[in-house]
Amino acid sequence: MSADQTQLAFDWSCRIMSDNGCGFPAPGLHSFLFKPIATVGGIEFNKVMLLALITSLVVVSFFYAAFGKAKVVPGKLQMIGEAGYDFVRRGIVYETLGKKEGEKYVPFMVSLFFFIWVMNIWSVIPLAQFPVSSIIAYPMVLAAIVWLVWVGLTFKRHGFVGFFKNVTGYDKSLGAVLPLVMVIEFFSNLLVRPFTHAVRLFANMFAGHLMLVMFTVASWYLLNSWMIPAAGVSFVMTVVMIMFELFVQAVQAYVFVLLACSYIQGALAEHH
Repeated sequence: MSADQTQLAFDWSCRIMSDNGCGFPAPGLHSFLFKPIATVGGIEFNKVMLLALITSLVVVSFFYAAFGKAKVVPGKLQMIGEAGYDFVRRGIVYETLGKKEGEKYVPFMVSLFFFIWVMNIWSVIPLAQFPVSSIIAYPMVLAAIVWLVWVGLTFKRHGFVGFFKNVTGYDKSLGAVLPLVMVIEFFSNLLVRPFTHAVRLFANMFAGHLMLVMFTVASWYLLNSWMIPAAGVSFVMTVVMIMFELFVQAVQAYVFVLLACSYIQGALAEHH
């Protein structure tokens, strides 16, 4: 990205029919790039990393405050914490894995859900205004953790032979097409699965942020001369997009955890 592109993307003096004659500063990949805040040990620390770190602190601090001194008669914070914990436990984990098998995975899934949700919700928080999950490295790491848990559980439950059958979809009844099915299932489960798990979250947050930035910038860009009514329409769309993003942010956290539970369910299931 050139210096001119950087200047154009963040030049708020640029408006339609203005004297400087600049065009619409359309959002693009430059909207996802940030200058380093600091350099630690040769590693550049930027805004996205800071938001990810704050996300961890927010989630840990919230649940510590809610359950650190849990009471029989819960206070408001404990009630909110219990509601969130119970939503993931009963609405996702128990529904997918059952109560007996799923109970041990509840803390992991609750952590995943709220970590992803808070990462997403930064998109509509003033000053932050950026979803951490729109940088693919973060969904990829979370998907890799789920993948490692799935592989480890499959080995532990079924052994090497059972693991091989599980990841290849081995079924003697398939006859002549069995080798082809096994190759497809092998690559699908070991390579494609973690990729699609991460990309589903990343793509939704990336596209949502891009749309939100576009309508926000357009509202300001059109706020001049007889285009002011169009700026009003763009502002309304910005508000609509914020409301929609709030819904999508929660849904994407739900879907990510639901898929994680389904993968674990597949690892625990008996292969026939």
